[in-house]
Amino acid sequence: MSPPREVELKLDVAAHSLPLLTASSLLKGASKSGAKPVSLVSVYFDTDKLKLRQKGLSLRVRRIGRHHVQTIKQENSGNVALFARGQWEHNVHGKQPDLDAARGTALAPLLNKTLRRALKPVFETHVNRKIFQIRTGESEIELSIDKGKIEAGRKSLPLCEVELELKQGQAADLFKLAKVLAHEAPVQLAVKSKADRGYALLTAEKATPVKARPVALAAASNVQDAFQIIARVALHQLVANQSLMLAGNAEALHQMRVALRRLRAAISLFSDMLTDPQTEALKSELKWITAELGPAREFEVLLKRVGPVKDGGRGDLGLARVSQELRQKREDALARARAAVESPRFRDLAIETAAWIKTGNWTHNLETGTLRQRPFAAVAAEQLHRGCKKLLKRAKRLDTLDPHQRHRLRIQAKKLRYAAEFFAPAFPGKKSMLRRKGFVTSLKQLQDTLGELNDIAVNEKLLKQLGDGQDTGAKRHNRIRKDLVGHLSGREEARIAPLLKQAEQAYAAFAKVKSFWG
Repeated sequence: MSPPREVELKLDVAAHSLPLLTASSLLKGASKSGAKPVSLVSVYFDTDKLKLRQKGLSLRVRRIGRHHVQTIKQENSGNVALFARGQWEHNVHGKQPDLDAARGTALAPLLNKTLRRALKPVFETHVNRKIFQIRTGESEIELSIDKGKIEAGRKSLPLCEVELELKQGQAADLFKLAKVLAHEAPVQLAVKSKADRGYALLTAEKATPVKARPVALAAASNVQDAFQIIARVALHQLVANQSLMLAGNAEALHQMRVALRRLRAAISLFSDMLTDPQTEALKSELKWITAELGPAREFEVLLKRVGPVKDGGRGDLGLARVSQELRQKREDALARARAAVESPRFRDLAIETAAWIKTGNWTHNLETGTLRQRPFAAVAAEQLHRGCKKLLKRAKRLDTLDPHQRHRLRIQAKKLRYAAEFFAPAFPGKKSMLRRKGFVTSLKQLQDTLGELNDIAVNEKLLKQLGDGQDTGAKRHNRIRKDLVGHLSGREEARIAPLLKQAEQAYAAFAKVKSFWG
């Protein structure tokens, strides 16, 4: 039996922006529940070893005035529940959980005697909530503004967020409301729940860049469901790295770019059912943010290559100048990337992408209805066969390809690897799993070698720009600077021949690998 689904959208908002939010025309026209904010105290329960967290569950008891409500929520980390989660609520008589009321929920299978005895409060949230009831179209939506804190022992963390919960009607209206709100106040798509934040505070978990999660698909899924899950995972990765990237973490920026590549690859793989103008407009915006993040990563890669260069006493000053120039260009590129991610355009893009995944025009396009309902496994086999055949043909004459053609081949190899990862659940069984592992490993070797060749081409372009420029120092320094740029460029060129040989060997190994899709 499917669990009851809570359809909601979370938005982050800075505390100093709350007056702007509450003064928006959208909320002025809404009916407000109660004259004063509601005080909510929620206590979360788990074991010392955080057994519930490990199972993707949360258990809380919330006090609302004199009443207590127990809530169990279920999140599938592979699906990434951005918009809907399993949720079970029961009124309880006090501040302790009523585990008998957990029967028929996702928590029930875990409730043995050991777990019952081990459950205890682990952290709690204290918030003041303003609630607005909004009618739009045929839908009823509850908008809540929560401001307060999370406490775990002596540690605390401020909390400020907006929740939009669909009480009745269509999910499309929920997203329309979020987009209108984003145009009136600086709110942005959030991917962390209060439970996520509380557990991070409890465990003193240091924020680290978020890599792509495995995609949890059922082999019997249809094409539409499969794409939506894959796209949600990519969007989650993109948004989850945003704050670290803005703090200057280079790896978080890289992971944002990975998320964009995976999302764009998924759109390409499922392009037969994504043929409407709305999708084309979204693809254009995804291309925009990809281009804004690219230069920062390019200069980061080049700086790693420049770092170890030794040119003796004569070139030390010139090397310092080159390195300084590159660091400044990297900082300029990072500033450009940060400005893009902090912009209203990116905030709109994140919300628009979430809306498009869930309720975009493609989801009710009559012309592609039959395709959307096809078994996912059949489409997966077709895509993998087609992609593999195309890659093998193009890579056969690898030694004749120019840098741009090698770049296109690398993109194709990366897209095929993503497809192998996305589509893995369609081919269960030990034999398929082993073959897929060999397929992905050999494909990654080819992709990595082509990636190094592409880095050389990009480095050459950036070094040429550096060599064509003029330093503000003396002529002698300019000469040394140009000599060093030439030295670096020559060193990069010397890497091409051995890398091409490695790429040809990787291609030969890949060509011998057996398909895992039958």
